[in-house]
Amino acid sequence: MIYAFKEYIPVIHETAFVHPQAAVTGNVVIGKNVYIGPGAAIRGDWGGIVIEDGCNVQENCTIHMFPGITVLLKEGAHIGHGAVIHGAQIGKNCLVGMNSVIMDNVVLGDECIVGALSFIKAGEVFENRGLIVGNPAKKIKEVSDEMIRWKTEGTKLYQQLPEEMRTYWKETEPLREIQTGLPSQTKNYHTWHNAGSKNS
Repeated sequence: MIYAFKEYIPVIHETAFVHPQAAVTGNVVIGKNVYIGPGAAIRGDWGGIVIEDGCNVQENCTIHMFPGITVLLKEGAHIGHGAVIHGAQIGKNCLVGMNSVIMDNVVLGDECIVGALSFIKAGEVFENRGLIVGNPAKKIKEVSDEMIRWKTEGTKLYQQLPEEMRTYWKETEPLREIQTGLPSQTKNYHTWHNAGSKNS
């Protein structure tokens, strides 16, 4: 659902897909080929939220801020299931792992990877390509070219998903028994794993 708040109406590019069970409120800008999953809460009431082209915000994520702050997800940022971004700036092509919490005034440089279940305390700043894990989270090493290639290929699936959702997604009634003879989906969605084994 899309909600106005005071004078602010969300701006959503026509190529983005926002699931109807997500809530997008107020001063929010969503760019091209962005995927917003069901259960996501993107609340631009006390400040602004900018989600640049090619980002994804997966199921049950929360994006919010203290008053007067603008949250920024730069191009290609990948926010995993259940993560919380509160008043932070996420650099280009970053990955924030599932159920991580990124607090106010955190700045992640480009191509950082944050491990699942990590907690980054307020005010932390990380340079480009940090692998950041733990509670409280710390940089443990540099992100390798191979890790970035893997992340980028995974994000491409989410950048294609908005168009696929517009083409194929629809409400339906469930089947009452398993159908046989359906084609396998597996071959369509493991390409970057196969590529990694061939090129590493």
